[in-house]
Amino acid sequence: MDDAAILKKRGYVLGINLGEGSYAKVKSAYSDRLKFNVAVKIINKKKAPRDFLERFLPREIEILAKVNHRAIVKTYEIFETSDGKVYIVMELGVQGDLLEFIKSRGAISEDVARKMFHQLSSAIKYCHDLDVVHRDLKCENLLLDKDFNIKLSDFGFSRRLTRDENGKPILSKTFCGSAAYAAPEVLQGIPYEPKIYDIWSLGVILFIMVCGSMPYDDSNIGKMLKIQKEHRVHFPKSKSLTVECKDLIYRMLQPDVARRLHIEEVFNHMWMQAPKPRVPLATSPVKEGECSRNLREFKSDMKLRGKYWQLYHSVNVKVTYHLGEESRVWVDHHLILVKDGEWKLSHEGTEFTQGPGNLPL
Repeated sequence: MDDAAILKKRGYVLGINLGEGSYAKVKSAYSDRLKFNVAVKIINKKKAPRDFLERFLPREIEILAKVNHRAIVKTYEIFETSDGKVYIVMELGVQGDLLEFIKSRGAISEDVARKMFHQLSSAIKYCHDLDVVHRDLKCENLLLDKDFNIKLSDFGFSRRLTRDENGKPILSKTFCGSAAYAAPEVLQGIPYEPKIYDIWSLGVILFIMVCGSMPYDDSNIGKMLKIQKEHRVHFPKSKSLTVECKDLIYRMLQPDVARRLHIEEVFNHMWMQAPKPRVPLATSPVKEGECSRNLREFKSDMKLRGKYWQLYHSVNVKVTYHLGEESRVWVDHHLILVKDGEWKLSHEGTEFTQGPGNLPL
């Protein structure tokens, strides 16, 4: 019996083909019971590799049956036939996926991107709270409903996190996902913490959202890996992104897994909060690039010709310099602007004086 006949017996009228691989395909269908269109993933177990059948498919079915979140594609029914086919009936992303959306419309404004990214992050936090990791986050797996809300899909590489006797997460060793979205530790074949891997992929996705391009060129993996490990993130000059947005992306694309954000920190980041009125920023003709510095007991007296900024307090903070059309420094969420390269900085009893030119990085 063919797919159309099998689905008709269960109350579905098969529609168009939405995608196809070597052993699985996705088709649209109309549900007589639900009274709307759905997506049906059809997996041919006879053509699927053993590793997929023994590990990945059982995990996917288990997780799809468990998760229930407004930003995750809803699963309506899962059944298997005697001829070795698995049918997964799911919510249909009627507006396509996020990659198609960006390709057709270009980069998304920060206000819209914030809403979409908050939905996605909410779904990931929900999963991580259940100790479920996705491991294949990418724009193609983010579907859009009729109102362009994000719907996380494709849990084919997902799994439940396992822990040792002390409750510490056991590292994964399987390469999952696409190279363009993969964290450097995964590309290097290093055992990795899956939740932290998901955060890197979120950083790539947000970059694509607001820039309309990829943060890294994956045509040369070795070169891409070198750039990633040096923590270089180059934002297009044509995009007037806020400091907060750049900072969030930069912190998610942190090659040091011990310093990469966790999902709670993503949610608490200032960019994720309701936007405040923007203040015109001073500019500085400094060299393009990004880097970060750890400064201890940072005490600053910043003097500029005709203007003066004073830090409200001195604490141990991480300072991120974003050097491009503007030179901006975040210090415990207080923004300092450097204008015309004129400044004076006192740090741990040592005074550095700088005239026109680059910051002393």
